[in-house]
Amino acid sequence: MTPPELLSNPDDSVRDAILAPLIAHNEAMVGPTDRRTVAIVLRGDDNAVTGGLWGVTGFRWLFVQYLAVPAALKGQGHGRTLMRMAEEEARRLGCVGVWLDTFSFQARGFYEKLGYAVIGRIDDFPPGESRFFLRKRID
Repeated sequence: MTPPELLSNPDDSVRDAILAPLIAHNEAMVGPTDRRTVAIVLRGDDNAVTGGLWGVTGFRWLFVQYLAVPAALKGQGHGRTLMRMAEEEARRLGCVGVWLDTFSFQARGFYEKLGYAVIGRIDDFPPGESRFFLRKRID
């Protein structure tokens, strides 16, 4: 075995190779999981994607990795609609809940209004701010 190597510009194949033994271990412990990507997009008048929601399911939970609403569209219910659609898709896929993370300068209050509860927090991430982890059961 060669010594560990720090890569400056790894690609997806490196990530996949690193994850392979972890996925094998996890699935040996709790069984295979149905991983699915969930993408719900907002489009502008020119049909270009201007924002939306990106998530992935695993172990019967949907992880909302990204939720982005353009500044000009905020406060018009688009974020709530994206989250509602994601929850409906998660239910359709057999998920028991949805989880996500957000920063103190982002949308914690928004998610709490939708019924999400804080389950974890990292202070000074980034310095002077906090990162929050939230979840909502949908089963």
